[in-house]
Amino acid sequence: MNQYINKPSSAFIAVSWVALITGAAAYIIGLFNASMLLNEKGYYLILILYGLFAAVSLQKIVRDKLEGIQVTAIYFGLCWASIAICIALLAIGLWNASLELSEKGFYIMAFLLSLFGAIAVQKNIRDLDYLRTHTQPPSVPHYSNTPFQAVEQDEEKK
Repeated sequence: MNQYINKPSSAFIAVSWVALITGAAAYIIGLFNASMLLNEKGYYLILILYGLFAAVSLQKIVRDKLEGIQVTAIYFGLCWASIAICIALLAIGLWNASLELSEKGFYIMAFLLSLFGAIAVQKNIRDLDYLRTHTQPPSVPHYSNTPFQAVEQDEEKK
């Protein structure tokens, strides 16, 4: 990999989690308190769940491509299509909903905040995992107490 991965700051990690939790909680609480039919609530609930999954999947696949990991074009396309479908279905559902304009705006903003939070949290997790697995501690000689490892180390020196 030719790029340098910076460790995300504690502040960015915290803000990412706050964005995800705040957006998702506001959306879910809004649905719980909404005066909609149960099937409408189910529609909007599935949209947020599908959207969060699609956002995390898209972030993962974009990062895989940057790291040189093989990614199929069909899966890459499906991730982008899933995000577009979620946003389009939310827009269509809210356009046809008998909600106040302020309620529609609330759902849109909570939905988008949730997607942003999910992408940022996934990025932070990926960055920290990459740094944890690719950062080598300083070279310290390893001494063994077992005779088999001592023999292997002696043979490597020859």
